[in-house]
Amino acid sequence: MTRVPHVEGVLSADEVVRTAESIAALQLDTGMIPWFEGGHCDPWNHVETAIALDVAGFHREAERAYQWLVDTQHPDGWWFNYYLPGGTVEEPKLDTNVCAYIASGVWHHWLATSDRGFIDHVFPTVEHAIDWVMSMRRPDGTIRWAREEHAMPWDYALLTGSSSIWHALMCASHLADLVGRPRPDWRDAADVLRVVIATQPGAFEPKARWAMDWYYPVLTNALVGDQAKARLAESWGTFAMEGRGIRCVSDEPWVTAAETAECSLAHVAVGDVSTAMELLYCTRAHRNDDGSYWTGIVYPTMERFPYGERTAYTAAAVIMAADAIDGGSAASRLFVPGVTVD
Repeated sequence: MTRVPHVEGVLSADEVVRTAESIAALQLDTGMIPWFEGGHCDPWNHVETAIALDVAGFHREAERAYQWLVDTQHPDGWWFNYYLPGGTVEEPKLDTNVCAYIASGVWHHWLATSDRGFIDHVFPTVEHAIDWVMSMRRPDGTIRWAREEHAMPWDYALLTGSSSIWHALMCASHLADLVGRPRPDWRDAADVLRVVIATQPGAFEPKARWAMDWYYPVLTNALVGDQAKARLAESWGTFAMEGRGIRCVSDEPWVTAAETAECSLAHVAVGDVSTAMELLYCTRAHRNDDGSYWTGIVYPTMERFPYGERTAYTAAAVIMAADAIDGGSAASRLFVPGVTVD
């Protein structure tokens, strides 16, 4: 039986289940989970919602979400960036981070369920995706961000995406060992990428305006220890609005619940659970009675933005942060250094 996370005074287990129900209610017959009713779906946020469903015990729905990825994967191993509910492609870009994240999600599913049969079923899809991502490596070991289907890739890497890909490579390596098909090349690529993230900030396209570039290397454990703590402290004053949460960009008063919850995850990763809980509590301002979450709030006007938008990926990030803080299961340690990635 799944142990649903409970963070006293912040988010109850019943509230977590209610939020998972709001995500499950969006799932289509195909297994796809759009951002909101009638909205598009991207494979990265789709995996994020599957992780949240597993946290709350909705394992069947999570497996249907992963099956959608199995069913829609291109023969070359990638997915398009955005799909519409009818199955048509909205944006034909191929994003390496978007395609790699399935490995983190499937590893989480294993931690949550110990269902070896499902892992054996989905691993070929993971392997195909990771091999495509590996084909986008640059000579320095970083991963090119993206390309159009029939065009040359853009020849630069992003720090946020590369940090997430590092974590995905590690999870993929664990999955390969689990199914008896070791891929030391994935682990070697992850090791090289981690060194670049930790020592060569100039290797990545500058995106300092965005909060994700600040905390994502810490959230994914690409940076650990004192280096990770220093990074979080360095830009706290730039992105944190005290008592409100984390602004998604440095120059606007736009607080988003997803970035706030993800930053909470980053603080759990460095052992600062007190700050993590404070950040997660800030997301309550975004919460609706049905368990869904407004994507963002503009301060001080309290406008919701984008107007009227409540996103499944936002709800998922909140659930994941609650699980990491609660820490009651192996799956809750997905982003904790030394537990699932070493």
